[in-house]
Amino acid sequence: MLKTITLAGAAMALALSTAPSFAKELKSIGVSLGSMGNPFFVALSKGAEFEARKTNPNVKITTVGFEYDLGKQVTQIDNFIAAGVDLILLNPGDPKAIGPAIKKAQAAGIVVVAVDTAAEGADATITTNNVQAGEISCQYIVDKLGGKGDVIIENGPQVSAVIDRVVGCKNVLSKNPGIKVLSSDQDGKGSREGGLTIAQGYLTRFSKIDAIFAINDPQAIGTDLAARQQNRSGIVITAVDGAPDIEAALKDPAAPQVQASASQDPFFMARRAVQVGVGILNGQKPASTVELLPSKLVTRDNVAEYKGWTSDRSQ
Repeated sequence: MLKTITLAGAAMALALSTAPSFAKELKSIGVSLGSMGNPFFVALSKGAEFEARKTNPNVKITTVGFEYDLGKQVTQIDNFIAAGVDLILLNPGDPKAIGPAIKKAQAAGIVVVAVDTAAEGADATITTNNVQAGEISCQYIVDKLGGKGDVIIENGPQVSAVIDRVVGCKNVLSKNPGIKVLSSDQDGKGSREGGLTIAQGYLTRFSKIDAIFAINDPQAIGTDLAARQQNRSGIVITAVDGAPDIEAALKDPAAPQVQASASQDPFFMARRAVQVGVGILNGQKPASTVELLPSKLVTRDNVAEYKGWTSDRSQ
């Protein structure tokens, strides 16, 4: 069973850390991410590069997107092994199926760190505390409704991050007997289109909906669109991610129902992953296999101060 630690002070630890003189120099790093067309992974790649160059200004960094094709990711890992990289960062296409490729890399003396989602056999995993993200997003709903109302949990693909977010949301809602959960098992596919489709069903089925928690921002955006199409108002919509689309919606007077998102910080996540990976490279075993980074709630009230995924963080 994986040991897990919640790093409430991770940001402070990283901010205060100085670049030590490592016994083994980080000369080359390979990064395999979902898609470089996704702002989340773009921010991850920038964070990895920023931290790697702090360690060694001349480090060679190869970043590729596997476009959600597991076979392609396995080939990328093989290429990293052939190139003799010191460290691999990856967002696993399949947490279990990628296991043999990870073992192969480790057998070649390469440290493997997973980001965003745990990967079987990885030396470490750095990810958002998704249970906490679900909790703060749904606590916002409870507070807005005064502990009473009809709420929908808009579920999604059954990967660990989504499952944890729903667990967190249910933790909060279950403590409030005045909250009635109308539905919690519909899969919005993690997409805007999926959120739109299942929200259309909810809105047709239920004449009274006070709030909807969507497991990610794209579903929340689709849900808001469905409500507008059916002229339904007064619904509190929250989500998880803090992506550019939700950031824009939170600033848009025409989208008042989108009210909060528990943010992830991909730039910082990748910085931590490189830092932990370099430590392992030099024999510093991490305190735990999995590090959970705290989520912060972004609302219409504080979005102006939010440093989002596309902001310049390399300072």
